[in-house]
Amino acid sequence: MTATDGPRPTRSFQDMWRELAPLGRHPDSGGYRRYAWTSADTDCRSWFQAQAEARGLALETDRNGNQWAWLGDPLAGDAVVTGSHLDSVPDGGAFDGPLGVVSSFAALDELRSRGVEFTRPLAITNFGDEEGARFGLACVGSRLAAGQLPVEAAHRLRDGDGVTLPQAMEAAGYDPDAIGPDPERLARIGAFVELHVEQGRALDLGGDPVGIASAIWPHGRWRFDFRGEANHAGTTRLADRRDPMLTYAETVLAARREAELAGALATFGKIAVEPNGVNAIPSLVRGWLDSRAADQATLDTVVTGIERTAREHAERAGIDLDVVRESFTPVVEFQHALRDELGTILKGATRGNGRAVPVLGTGAGHDAGILSASAPTAMLFVRNPTGISHSPAEYAAEDDCVAGVIALADVLEGLACR
Repeated sequence: MTATDGPRPTRSFQDMWRELAPLGRHPDSGGYRRYAWTSADTDCRSWFQAQAEARGLALETDRNGNQWAWLGDPLAGDAVVTGSHLDSVPDGGAFDGPLGVVSSFAALDELRSRGVEFTRPLAITNFGDEEGARFGLACVGSRLAAGQLPVEAAHRLRDGDGVTLPQAMEAAGYDPDAIGPDPERLARIGAFVELHVEQGRALDLGGDPVGIASAIWPHGRWRFDFRGEANHAGTTRLADRRDPMLTYAETVLAARREAELAGALATFGKIAVEPNGVNAIPSLVRGWLDSRAADQATLDTVVTGIERTAREHAERAGIDLDVVRESFTPVVEFQHALRDELGTILKGATRGNGRAVPVLGTGAGHDAGILSASAPTAMLFVRNPTGISHSPAEYAAEDDCVAGVIALADVLEGLACR
């Protein structure tokens, strides 16, 4: 995006977007590889620090590596907090996470240009390791702060190279022995509002640039370990094989069938094979299932059906199967009072023209969902015309991004300047 003469939110957004865009971008894929506790992550954190300092905000990094930029007294309580995350999935898009952080700083710039007076402390956040791309668990920073991830379990997390979370944090200059629940800090939050690019096409189909989240579907990740017998691909008769890849393939197809029948979602998107040779029958195929549904009963039905089918095929083929639930997030119903307040603020705003803002659910997890157990939380979505996310093709038009900035500024003014 190139800078142009225009309203302050446009210039502010463009300047920050241009500065952040190169960080962690892979030259071949065009996607982002901003993994937790890597050099790309450090660059993003430095960018956040520079934005905070440029605006005279007090920067804090909490015990779990989450960044907080404060306007007003951090200890006063009843703060209005906004922000998102800067890390990415492997070869992810530019908007998932960073749009919320950039928009938060741009919204503050907009409010200052309006000359408003803040009556409550305001903070902008960057939560660490939201995507879970490196260690396989999403929302690590917010889960730790909210006490939803035990310290012992966090210390056991390893990346694909065997590096533990403590080792990665220490290499990046952070103290892994300090991580853990942070109830005093979360108790300062009176309201948390996260802006995010929509990871779907509901807004585009309805012709709306901005929407409000109603709920986050229950979702989780399950690891399926199929163990067979390694052997020579060129000499072993088909009848003599114990090939776990076949059972895995049947399970992938079963996941699609079960999800279609239930109106849910199920995806095997990651796989590890041993010994992983072209001319070798595998001894182990490890696949990770991501499944989501509108309600808990439907999700249980889907995952149970997938596992049942996997075990049936495994038994017939002489394959050993272990299934481990690695993470789970129950349904999150955002607080109705705060959600309704956002709707009232946006409907009454000058640019709202008295039009109701659409309210929609989402199957994607977010830090706002994790924090909802500790503080009132809400979310705003910005239109994504392609519906594509977790891909370099992820996109939001500049006009819609600026509309999101204005909407967030209106919300923050309504909450923190009354």
